Order: sequence, then structure tokens, then C-alpha cells
Amino acid sequence: MVVADSRQVYRRLDIATNKPSPEQRARVRYHMIDLVDPGSSFNAAQYVEGARSAIADIAARGHIPIVEGGTMLYVEALCEGFSLAGVPPNPDLRSELSQLDAGLLRARLLALDPGPGVDIQNPVRMIRAIEVLEAAGPPLRRLRQRSPPAWTPIRTGLVASLEVIDRRLEERSRHQVERGLIAETSAALESGVPASASVLSGIGYAEALAHIRGEVTLQDLPAVMARSNGRYARRQLRWWRRDPRVRWFQIEPEPLTAILKYLMELI
Repeated sequence: MVVADSRQVYRRLDIATNKPSPEQRARVRYHMIDLVDPGSSFNAAQYVEGARSAIADIAARGHIPIVEGGTMLYVEALCEGFSLAGVPPNPDLRSELSQLDAGLLRARLLALDPGPGVDIQNPVRMIRAIEVLEAAGPPLRRLRQRSPPAWTPIRTGLVASLEVIDRRLEERSRHQVERGLIAETSAALESGVPASASVLSGIGYAEALAHIRGEVTLQDLPAVMARSNGRYARRQLRWWRRDPRVRWFQIEPEPLTAILKYLMELI
């Protein structure tokens, strides 16, 4: 199993990243999780390099690789090759960068990529270039030309009514808090992971940090997390539904039998 999740690559943060349980890991080998320290950065270029290596290894052992996950950029880069259009907007980063003058923007951009190939007098172009580079990794010129893999993926997705999705997200958020989300987040901070670290900006940890700062009560925390998860789930659905190659299966009742039947007809 090759996981396509931008948060599960980080070690020691397991609860809000929804990593597979020890029981699941005992049955199936999971690739592309627990790779880097939570204080480190990780981008899509690093993901694609590792994931393509894992896929080649799985295939060489006579197995069928399965890519699972929901980080849209990672899946797009892995299956289609990189493209500038594949990097979604980052409103928080754009807001931060918009506060900088042209000189500071230029310095930040050139530190990421000395030859970005964009107008370094144009703040809008520089902000977009920084946004892309921080998500996908340098150099920027690599992202202007797709480099698809030799294999062709079969795409399946799970879908449900918004009522079912919201109910499941509420249950998951409550369970994450009960499992010790606050303690896990506090332990990360105490170990030296900065509150500004990329992984702690993810859903669950961002809300846990708000609770630690006294901005959200423990009682309200699961509901706040569920709302954030709900917004993200809707963005994911809009993204994936634009692709006519995805074959959709209802999440209720249990969809595994139908998915396996569909795959066996194509393989």
C-alpha cells in the first residue's frame, strides 16, 4: 500500500493524520509514512520520488501496487506528472506573502529557486511561484512540463451523501480527541516542533493548538475539527469529481466486494 498523504509522512504524529493502526500495519506493508521529523519540510517532488520507487518495488515482487490517500497534489503529481495547475491555492500563505514588499518576496523566491523563470518585478507572479515551490519543490521549470509514469492507474473513489460524510467526520473527530490528540500535540511542541511547522497546520492539530492557546474549549474541540474536516472533504470531492476516469462506489453499504470485482475485470 502506497499512502498519498502529505501529513502521514511525518513521524510521531499519528492521531489527526489518521495513520493506519498497528493491527493494519501487521497485515499490510504501508509505504510513504513515518519518513521525516515533524519539524522538517517535505514536498511533492520528494513524495513522487519515494512513491515511484515503492511502486516499482511492489511490482517487482509480483504484487499490484495500490495508492491510497487524499492529498490531491500528491496524487496528481504521481499519476500525471507535475504541472503548475496541479498545485492548489494556499490562502494562508498568500495572505502572509502579500504583506511583504517586492524586495523581500524576491529574496524568498530566489532562495527557493535561483532561476524561477518568472517576472521578479511582479509581486503576483512571485507569490504564485513561491506557493508552487513550497508545495512541490524546486526547480520551477520542472513543473512546466508533465512527466507521467510508464504505468496507467485505475482510479476508484468512495462517495456518500453529505449527511453520511458529516456523521463519520463527527465520529472520527470525537474519537481523535478521546485517543489523546491534545497530549500528542503538546508532546510535539515540548520536543521542539514549532507551532508553525507544516504538519501542525493540518486539520486536527491546528484546532488542538487553538485549544492549547485557550481559544477553543475541550468540549467544543471535536465539533470545530469536524467543521474543518467537512470543508476539506467537500473540496476533495469537487476536485476528484472533475475527473471522468474515476469510478465511484458508495461507501455504504460496504463497498470492497464491488471494488474488487471492478478491478478484476480490468486487470
